[in-house]
Amino acid sequence: MPFALIIFLQCCALTQAQQKDSLLVKNGIENPSILSTHHFGIFSSRLNTNFKYAPPLKATVAINYTSGNNFHPYVESYYPKDPTVRAQQSEVAWNIRPFHFIDQETTPADYLNIVIDAVIKEFRATATIPINQQHEIGISLRSYLITKGKYPFSFFTSDESIEWFHSHVAGGEDPFGRRYYGLNQVNFKYLDRNGKTLELNNNTFFLGGIELSHYYYPKLNINKSRRIFLNFGTHVGLNTSRFNSSIDVGISANAIKKLPLKNNYELNIATGLNVLRKNLINFKEVMDLGNNPYLGTFEAEIEITKYTLKGNYNAFGINYHIQTRYNKKEEYDYFKLIGKWREINGGWQNGVYNLYQPLSSWNFIYTYGTPKYLLTLFVKEDLEVNNAPDFQTGISLKIPIAK
Repeated sequence: MPFALIIFLQCCALTQAQQKDSLLVKNGIENPSILSTHHFGIFSSRLNTNFKYAPPLKATVAINYTSGNNFHPYVESYYPKDPTVRAQQSEVAWNIRPFHFIDQETTPADYLNIVIDAVIKEFRATATIPINQQHEIGISLRSYLITKGKYPFSFFTSDESIEWFHSHVAGGEDPFGRRYYGLNQVNFKYLDRNGKTLELNNNTFFLGGIELSHYYYPKLNINKSRRIFLNFGTHVGLNTSRFNSSIDVGISANAIKKLPLKNNYELNIATGLNVLRKNLINFKEVMDLGNNPYLGTFEAEIEITKYTLKGNYNAFGINYHIQTRYNKKEEYDYFKLIGKWREINGGWQNGVYNLYQPLSSWNFIYTYGTPKYLLTLFVKEDLEVNNAPDFQTGISLKIPIAK
């Protein structure tokens, strides 16, 4: 082989290796916001996991749009106040508990009811600003639109699409009562145990809040020797809706393992933990959107990346996400649920029942990255059938905003 050709091929290989290591092109797993459109969660500052290796070299802005189908039939819940009655209830399975409310004098109990039927859309803008090689700050603004979910604006998350899937692919004919209540409806009402009412209608739009994050990326020997990267975050969120005007705070920790492979492939494996203290400060009397003051999240992801000869890349990630329950676990032992269990095949209890269960989901994420932008698509599937949401899709575009 001619000497000049050898030199040329070595230069090409060096250039390609530099492109692969460039933070302009690939900086760990750069996910969009994949938070669920949970009908309680949208009012709080939940935390996204950060799986990047380091702060970006340039300030960036990401625009996120996501759409999720939330559905819970009408259900009522009673919480007896008498310790003796609570103890008796705890000895019986939740679906056959004998408690019958008469009045507050003879059978004192707290009461709530809820019905959720809507396609919830989130619009989120996030600016990420590097401070130096180890610190960055992020500012995020989130807003929401409540819709019926009709075509063509909710093609994958509409009631028709989900019920078509149930009828023709898996799940059985309308297993949770959507057809019973009617497709493409908005019925979003919640009466909390304090007597406060939350009600949203079709085309209701509101600003959910503003969030500020700081991430620290320590420089460690394992960064080079083992290609393992850590980062730690602190978070403050201002919730601005009239139902939950408050401040949340949180912390997070994340770890990413980078594995370069042959033929321009790369594998990243990541895990993350975060804890949010909801409603640390309330500016006025707020809705009871879950009486568990802390929300903890665990997330794990594996992503495979294929680089192109031009230094761009295609990446596919599988992400598992689980969040702790919204309500205190001990109430699960004695609540009494009332719903239309005879008319609905299953899931009539979910509106309250799932407030006492950890919420998990699988996310399938595709990213196309270049030095100029990152385009990401994702789908979220609720394999535990908590319907909050049942199915969710999203798209994100990230671009640099500074030279």
